[in-house]
Amino acid sequence: MSDFFSPGWSIFIAIVTIVGIIWCLWLLMSQRKTKVPTDSSGNVTDTGHVWDDDLRELNNPLPRWWMWMFIISCIFGAIYLVLYPGLGAYQGILGYSTQAEHDQSVQTANKDLQPVYAKYMQMSIEQVAADPKANEMGQRLFLNYCAQCHGSDAGGSKGFPNLHDKDYLYGGEPELIRTSIVQGRAGVMPAFRHLSSAQISEVVAYVRSLSNLPANDLRVAQGEAVYKSNCAACHGPDGKGNIILGAPNLTDRVWLYGSSEKAITETVQKGRNGVMPGHEAILTPEKIQILTAYVWGLSHQPMSTKK
Repeated sequence: MSDFFSPGWSIFIAIVTIVGIIWCLWLLMSQRKTKVPTDSSGNVTDTGHVWDDDLRELNNPLPRWWMWMFIISCIFGAIYLVLYPGLGAYQGILGYSTQAEHDQSVQTANKDLQPVYAKYMQMSIEQVAADPKANEMGQRLFLNYCAQCHGSDAGGSKGFPNLHDKDYLYGGEPELIRTSIVQGRAGVMPAFRHLSSAQISEVVAYVRSLSNLPANDLRVAQGEAVYKSNCAACHGPDGKGNIILGAPNLTDRVWLYGSSEKAITETVQKGRNGVMPGHEAILTPEKIQILTAYVWGLSHQPMSTKK
């Protein structure tokens, strides 16, 4: 209720809520009858509604207990809205928030689990990756924080790297993986709109040839000059990439957005923006240690153990 883009909506919600409570009380009091209407014979009149031939709805007032329960409910609602959030952006006298409660529960859980994780802080990443229990914990952490992008099997998808191979944009060493998890990554491939259609076609052919994909020989020869003028600064003159910039190696057959002429042409024309969020604020150092080991281990398992 407090995440409003403008104060106007907050004020509107607060007014509607307060007016609604007041209206409910007014409606109750305005319909309250102090005297039961009777006919000339002294019998309570009915509303004219009859069911099953002889079941009449009498015109009796609401029971007193029901009326007081209704009033007490309205008073309770008003007191609740003063103490807790509910009136637009008003935080309440007690300052309660579900975010604060969540943060507190996370801190408590981290404190309770710290002894479980502590021993892994004294071990190398390679040792942690070889520990079966740490591997199980790392898998759970991965499913909670990484699987949404990289997939539950870490196989990745278009725009999201496969973590089973050793083709890391920013390097596959344990400390580089840790840096990716902690700080995140922001990869930018600029759009080359200044290139003509012919130049794009030529450089696409040349890039495909770097990984031995089929390409027109004439366009490959012409595309080399285009590549050196526009692409070599990031991907290197030999197309091997640059882990400092996150520029991919163009000489292997690992393609994040596809290796077809259409896919590479789209990349050159429109550019690409890949974002890996940092997890330093939500993961403890112990969890980062275990998750780093798990991710590193995905590409360093014996071939016989991979699924």
